[in-house]
Amino acid sequence: MASHAELIERLFERRGGELVVGGVGVAELAERFGTPLFVYDRGVLERKLATLRGALPDGFEVYYSIKANPAAALLRWFVSQGCGLEVASAGEFVQAAGAGCDPARILFAGPGKTDAELEQVLAGRIGEIHVESLDEIRRLGAIAARLGRTAGVAIRVNPGAAAQGGAMRMGGKPAPFGVDEERLEQALDAVQADGRLEFHGIHLFTGTQILDHAVLARQYRAGLEIALRASRHAGGPLRTVDFGGGLGIPYFPHEHELDTDALGRELAALFGEYADRAELRGTRFIVEPGRYLVGDSGVYLCRVTTVKESRGKRYYIVDGGMHQHLAASGNLGQVIKRNYPLAVATRLDAAGAGKVDVVGPLCTPLDVLARDVELPAAESGDLVAVLQSGAYGRTSSPLGFLSHAAPAEVLARDGRPELIRRRGTPEDLLRDQPGSGATE
Repeated sequence: MASHAELIERLFERRGGELVVGGVGVAELAERFGTPLFVYDRGVLERKLATLRGALPDGFEVYYSIKANPAAALLRWFVSQGCGLEVASAGEFVQAAGAGCDPARILFAGPGKTDAELEQVLAGRIGEIHVESLDEIRRLGAIAARLGRTAGVAIRVNPGAAAQGGAMRMGGKPAPFGVDEERLEQALDAVQADGRLEFHGIHLFTGTQILDHAVLARQYRAGLEIALRASRHAGGPLRTVDFGGGLGIPYFPHEHELDTDALGRELAALFGEYADRAELRGTRFIVEPGRYLVGDSGVYLCRVTTVKESRGKRYYIVDGGMHQHLAASGNLGQVIKRNYPLAVATRLDAAGAGKVDVVGPLCTPLDVLARDVELPAAESGDLVAVLQSGAYGRTSSPLGFLSHAAPAEVLARDGRPELIRRRGTPEDLLRDQPGSGATE
């Protein structure tokens, strides 16, 4: 992983000793919108989408995975760039449609879809539902018949060992995700036997946070072989082959950036091998990344409230923490706490002054944004920036913990910051409580 200085050099700008995001200094952002604050640089989003498209073979379609960051302004931007949207709940389907996405360009995956969710997305004319079990196939067929609709279906496949890889494996082993590869034909038969289900293709997704281009290329090859098998059994070419997401970004010292140039070369050669296969004639190839597209663009901005020492240990206590950025605290999937790249955003030119812990305001020892990190001397009022905070930040966090107000979100480009989600208020905490006296 690059140091925070290298990340800032690659992703953002600096003005003297101050971090600049989207052409706006962090001091101005904090003054205008308050802290804690999530701010996203649209220029970084543009570069990441262009880089991904440059690595994919011609004709590939990009569907943004909403779960990474569902901010409405980001969804509208991805739709404006010709992307589809991948959702994992009926709530995300509502957000996708609200962002102006054609329902035919929305995919729904997830292992625990309820009947109510399936009814809602079918009524909304969703483009494709990715079924993940024989039981779900049966339930979806019954719901489609009751509604008088035909459901476009892809089968999400839990592949064998050949397609393993990634920091968080979701396939290649017993899993709630997808139909086991060895039961693919059984699932296909069930779909094709139901007159209300229309088979479109397959979805392969085995893991997340993949930084090795060779692992991704191997998974795409496995996906193509499974697609050929499905096509032969189905008796015709597939409409869609969805390779999922999984492309990662490096957060920690032992990690490196995904080599998209090498990935592009490998995918060009791979798809050249399969270009003349009749089973894939006219097939739409899809990827659905989330973190890769938005992760680098985001900064979580906090203000130092207190600097203190305790028995030889120095602490910077800030006004943000695990309740708003659970991933940075290490409490979202990490076994051992590792620090996200972090900087004193108002003292970028200052030398390090020793190791400190950066902790939040919550009454729990879990509320640690960085432990034993080398930072310059800071004072109350200085701003701390947690980099690579665009994915799995605000909405992946326990915002109600200790009843702090929810943070605002800002999207900035060329010196123009736009408030895309207002800051919460104490009154917001009462709105869902009957008898609180709060008005709707």
